[in-house]
Amino acid sequence: MTTHSPAEAQRSATAARVVWETADKFLRGVVEETEYGDYILPFTVLRRLECLLVPTKAELVPFIEDLIARDTPAHFIDSLVKRRFGLSFYNTSPLSLATIASIDDNVSKSVTDYVEGFSHTIADIWTSFEFPRLVKKLDEANTLHQVVRHFATLDLSAASMPNTAMGDLFEDVMYRAFDKKGKAAGAFYTPRDAIKLMVDVLFASDEDSLAGRNTTRSIYDPTAGSGGMLLVAKDHLAELNPDIEVGLFGQELMDGAFALGKADLLIQGGLPDAIRQGDTLLKDEYEGQQFDYVLSNPPFGMDWSKQEKKVKAEALAMGSRFSHGLPSKSDGQMLFLAHCASKLAPAGKAGHGGRAAVVSNASPLFNSDKGPNAIRQWLFDDDLVDAIIALPTQMFYGTAIATYVWILDTNKEEERKGKIQLIDASAQWEGMHKPLGDKRRGMSEKNRQAALDAYKAFEDADPAISRIMTPKDFMFRDVPVFKQARLATVVTDEALATIAKHGAYVGGHEAVIRGLDGSAWNGLAGAFMQRCKVAGLKAPLGLVDAVTKALGVQDESAELALGRNNDPVLLDGWKITERVPMSEDLDEHMTREVLPFVEGATWDELKAKEGNEIPFTRIFYVPEQPRGLAEIDADVGRLMAELSKLFNAVHRDA
Repeated sequence: MTTHSPAEAQRSATAARVVWETADKFLRGVVEETEYGDYILPFTVLRRLECLLVPTKAELVPFIEDLIARDTPAHFIDSLVKRRFGLSFYNTSPLSLATIASIDDNVSKSVTDYVEGFSHTIADIWTSFEFPRLVKKLDEANTLHQVVRHFATLDLSAASMPNTAMGDLFEDVMYRAFDKKGKAAGAFYTPRDAIKLMVDVLFASDEDSLAGRNTTRSIYDPTAGSGGMLLVAKDHLAELNPDIEVGLFGQELMDGAFALGKADLLIQGGLPDAIRQGDTLLKDEYEGQQFDYVLSNPPFGMDWSKQEKKVKAEALAMGSRFSHGLPSKSDGQMLFLAHCASKLAPAGKAGHGGRAAVVSNASPLFNSDKGPNAIRQWLFDDDLVDAIIALPTQMFYGTAIATYVWILDTNKEEERKGKIQLIDASAQWEGMHKPLGDKRRGMSEKNRQAALDAYKAFEDADPAISRIMTPKDFMFRDVPVFKQARLATVVTDEALATIAKHGAYVGGHEAVIRGLDGSAWNGLAGAFMQRCKVAGLKAPLGLVDAVTKALGVQDESAELALGRNNDPVLLDGWKITERVPMSEDLDEHMTREVLPFVEGATWDELKAKEGNEIPFTRIFYVPEQPRGLAEIDADVGRLMAELSKLFNAVHRDA
């Protein structure tokens, strides 16, 4: 992954601290602490964009003015600027933060005019940041001029702050903003350590195909947030192949997140249209397109009632992204998982296909509802699941719960086909010096390398951290298991009253029935019919069944009960469900797992219900060995000796 020299890292940290000093110097008492980031981040973006444009502005402004004078369409101007200056955006205003800072009059109007001078391709950044509202608030508090002057002094040029260093600065400022605002603010932001692990594993299978000239790859994030996943992935690809051409594509719903994401990509050299705004579930802004790599950290437990009508309508189209199953409306995670799978490029002639890394909580692993079952089954049947990685808890800003990364692949390596690797990286963490929201743990390079090594080792990996499974290991049958009754023949007045209600019963049957008390229940039907014949009484089968049912009483000392057709008689009210993996023979499983504990158990395979789950925790569970009795006795003896000394001391002092 990208590394920085100590000097560069120090410069980035220092710049971030200076940027944040805006809060202490100018925002305290003006806005709430939770809103500091809402003001600092937009001004940081503005200053960076301004610094990037400084080297060409003197030549660029008259160039654009000439084009405008000749009524050149805006999109042609964009193309010509890109071709001549290598810029994806521009600003035609003669103003700058420095010139605005040098005057005291009409600062608010000057800032507004200056921002409006940016090209139309990035106008939505300022709209999403609500920049005019921020400017008005600072102006009313008589602090706008000070803020402008402060940022005008910061050197955020490419020479002073390369893209990687600027990315660190931007991340540092966002960290500080989330720390003030609280964990909810970090819901759309994925920590860099988690992204780096995802990217490491995502590209591990494709390193050979990424080499050489004229190599191009596309990266897509349907829940782009601040754009961190796209940027980290792009940087990593550039390390593997400096000549590679990478196209970035993202979609984000929330205004603030969209502005941060688009700005961050621009700051680090991305295109203005790299992230599009919109609800991915309602409308796929890249409909019909598929990508080499997909990364996503969708919201956990998101209610999708608002999108229900559109999603259900789309699900009716066979082969569409939602056609494989729909989860409950209370949790839309698996909709995003299905969407990501649908956006993967199919296997190509060059040998590589699309690969995805998608974050989830535990729910998509084992949610037993019909929809999640169907989605998982589709992923299994199409052999799309390459690996699932358990991350440490307390890794994310907005939640401390267990999280997982699904690695999907449309063209697995030969040895991985038909198999799924589970990697337990939950113990690979180090404590953070200062928690941020719920994030108290981080994954160092060493921690990430342990998980990556396990992925690469595959079947040779340490089973303590890695297990190789097949889809059938996760598919099961829930088989109903019944217990065979043990019945004794007991004649009571209540039993006789029940039998007497049968239409074929006559008074003469009572003596015959009482004579059967204590006889073996398994021979009861035959004995009753024989005695009735001797007594000249009729014994239709309906009456025989009524007699055997009424007189049969559960008795554990009796033999296993068999009906008149030698079929097992099941104990009323006793039933369990045994989950049997599809990879196991049913009878062998029952003989090993059920019969030793439930004598006379029987089951009905025809009534079994099929399903699937990924019991990640259970697969890696290692029971702790209880302490030996000698060790326990020694501890007890030691404690008793200590108590004895205390008692003696109390009595001596009394």
